Amino acid sequence: MSMLRITVLALLTLGMVVPTASAEDAKRPNILFIAIDDQNDWIGYLGGHPLIKTPHIDALAGRGTAFTNAHCQAPLCNPSRTSLMTGLRPSSTGIYGLAPWFRQLPEFKEVVSLPNYLSEHGYRNYSTGKIYHGRYGRGAMDREFDELGPAATSKPVPPQKIVTTPFGNHRLVDWGTFPHKDEDKGDWKIASWAVEKLDEKPQEPFFLSVGFFLPHVPCYATQKWFDLYPDDDSVLPEILRGDREDTPRFSWYLHWYLPEVRLKFLEEQNEWRNLVRSYLACTSFVDSQVGRVLAALKRNGLEDNTIVVLWSDHGWHLGEKMITGKNTLWDDGTRVPLIFAGPGVTGGQVCKKPAELLDMYPTLLELCGLPARKELEGHSLTPQLEDASARRRWPAITTHNRGNHAVRSENWRYVHYADGSEELYDMQADPNEWHNLAATPQHAGVLARHRRFLPELDRQPAPGSKHRILIYSDGKVNWQGEDLDPKAPIPGL
Repeated sequence: MSMLRITVLALLTLGMVVPTASAEDAKRPNILFIAIDDQNDWIGYLGGHPLIKTPHIDALAGRGTAFTNAHCQAPLCNPSRTSLMTGLRPSSTGIYGLAPWFRQLPEFKEVVSLPNYLSEHGYRNYSTGKIYHGRYGRGAMDREFDELGPAATSKPVPPQKIVTTPFGNHRLVDWGTFPHKDEDKGDWKIASWAVEKLDEKPQEPFFLSVGFFLPHVPCYATQKWFDLYPDDDSVLPEILRGDREDTPRFSWYLHWYLPEVRLKFLEEQNEWRNLVRSYLACTSFVDSQVGRVLAALKRNGLEDNTIVVLWSDHGWHLGEKMITGKNTLWDDGTRVPLIFAGPGVTGGQVCKKPAELLDMYPTLLELCGLPARKELEGHSLTPQLEDASARRRWPAITTHNRGNHAVRSENWRYVHYADGSEELYDMQADPNEWHNLAATPQHAGVLARHRRFLPELDRQPAPGSKHRILIYSDGKVNWQGEDLDPKAPIPGL
């Protein structure tokens, strides 16, 4: 008996599926899956910051369909990435925090993730950097990828933090420049591994996922990237003093006590401009690494048969709403870049229809000619990839802990908090979300229409949930295991 036959029989005995590539599989398009961590709408084509320089991402948008109203399922890494890779909403899994890994939950242990399903249909899965949160999906028994490149890292880092911050002086909450080389950065090495794989002409069809760490904190960049942006207040985002006077107190509970600093600290320490320039510099650096990977795709003759999708897991505040960081249900926390390019995608389109990261899974299946999966909770974007003006029935829904949801339609943002308080913004007249219209009688109809999209299934936090978990029950608020005094002063103000 041949060694191959012995191996196959052994695998079958263990209950494992041995994918075999058919002639039909070989003709399917490849997928280049590019993720950027904590990247908000400060991307050229999105217009989130007037000075941002992202020529490579913008070029990708120019040859594909670029979504300007795309939003994450959760404004936090683990639930967002779990949702888009499994096709299930956070409110359906109960995964709201930085833990657990979904395969630790008996109910979801055997969920068929996007790379799982592609593997079943002949794809070879390559991955480098951050695709799932942290090291989730990279373990020997995680069954997500065939080949792994370097993991995401914040290194190199200075010997000591550059900025001393409140709320524990967390090692990751830092920014600035120090003597180091671009070639030593984790994201450079991630791009280099992806480039090497493309230069080797990987087995087709392939799914190559490339997850960049920056502009996630610590936002360290070399001086040449800082030099792209003026050292003056023109870099600062526009804010409204007293912006949160018409927002519910409950909105603060979503980011009650976190390592990310408040605007008050930045202004008192004269660090606001420095942080913003650091974020801009890191974004431009990552753009350059995206460019390296896209150039390798093209020079190896793979561009014409490869679907490229670029996305970020959630947004990031840089002073807006008086905070920095994520964990909010406003546009700054939820709006992300989302670009499709390649086979089946009309080039040179900008789509203003609402889209969710959850939509990527069913969209890729349809673009690749694979059978649809009824379990998926997103909706294919292929109508919009063909014609950006095509009707879209569904809004984008973002969830941050049980009972807290945002519904983003084409013209409105509706926010519902666990205690029943609400916000409503006219995104055409008030794109900065400065004027909460929820209490105005003339908008009762708009509120009612958007309430209908709130998730029917709204699970309690999954067993093993931890980090940034908010629980509201019987009128009491519990933040990360601690009951909060309803009259306690808001930290950092």
